[in-house]
Amino acid sequence: MPKIEGMTKPAIVQAVFTGQPKSITDERGTWTSSILRDRVDGPVHVSLHGLAGDRAAQPYHGGPGAAVCVHLTDHYSFWNTQYKMNLQAGSVGENVTLDHVAEHQVCVGDRVRLGTTLVQVSGPRVPCANLARRIGRPDWVKLTIRENRTGFYLRVLEPGTLQAGNQWIIEERVNQEGSIPAINRCMYLEFDASYARKMLEMPGLEAWWKDQARQKIQDQTGHWTSTMKSGGN
Repeated sequence: MPKIEGMTKPAIVQAVFTGQPKSITDERGTWTSSILRDRVDGPVHVSLHGLAGDRAAQPYHGGPGAAVCVHLTDHYSFWNTQYKMNLQAGSVGENVTLDHVAEHQVCVGDRVRLGTTLVQVSGPRVPCANLARRIGRPDWVKLTIRENRTGFYLRVLEPGTLQAGNQWIIEERVNQEGSIPAINRCMYLEFDASYARKMLEMPGLEAWWKDQARQKIQDQTGHWTSTMKSGGN
């Protein structure tokens, strides 16, 4: 197991959430999303497609490369302290909330044992308008990008079970330079063509992200990520 700089204690699963599409009514009307997930106590089966009992509402969410969505207690602590919010585990619709780890300690391609499940970090989560609507802040996409705190996705390599209290055990690290914040920084904040070219060769990085890096190398100013820094959805 590789030694991760700055990690003084094992990261653990604080909470697990699953959910089905629900009708949500707010001041803007009624919409359908799986973002209001429910906490699960006890073991949850994880297949190649994600957690049992979990299903995305939109066809552009989910899939094998985004089978499990992860967020960090480190992010929640930041938002609650710096922006006087009151977010709790599960507030951004993740499947797994991790404790005792920061996002710069997570790299794409990491092969991780969670309970009896083997997963691999596949890339950052992309903040969206529905997430902003769930949080109740129209500026949420802009804030998430500016503060570089997106969360990330996992693909499932070996089905199994996971539950709260399981350790996040990194069995293999293949991209030492491929941290989640580094990828976000390149794509949204400070584009670096040489780093983007490295992204094209990163084992485990989802093909969709490699396509975005390739497109941005070809057209830096016209790529959709250039609007995210200023708050576009």
